[in-house]
Amino acid sequence: MKDLLKTAYDAMDEKLADDLVVIDFRDHSPYIDYFVIGTARNYRMAKSIVENVEDKVLQEGYEVKHIYAESTTKWLLIDLETVVCHVFYDGERELYNLEGLWKDLPTVKM
Repeated sequence: MKDLLKTAYDAMDEKLADDLVVIDFRDHSPYIDYFVIGTARNYRMAKSIVENVEDKVLQEGYEVKHIYAESTTKWLLIDLETVVCHVFYDGERELYNLEGLWKDLPTVKM
């Protein structure tokens, strides 16, 4: 599973997602192992990050379960089943504060 996490994280980093954080859910969820959270400057950049994650993950032979990337939202998400990548822009990250919501869970240094 670490390979999928690394692939997704590196794909987000490659497209310059800011303030990347990985939250470890392995001991707290039967479905999700990791959240990868990042920030983009605008929708176009956020969409590019999500598309890069999709491309890299598929190239590595993993499955993309679903992508939520509507132009009317400021929170884009790519569901890789056990790894979920969140890309926020324009203040939405602070509004939803996933890091604060899950502050008791460990983070992973990449």
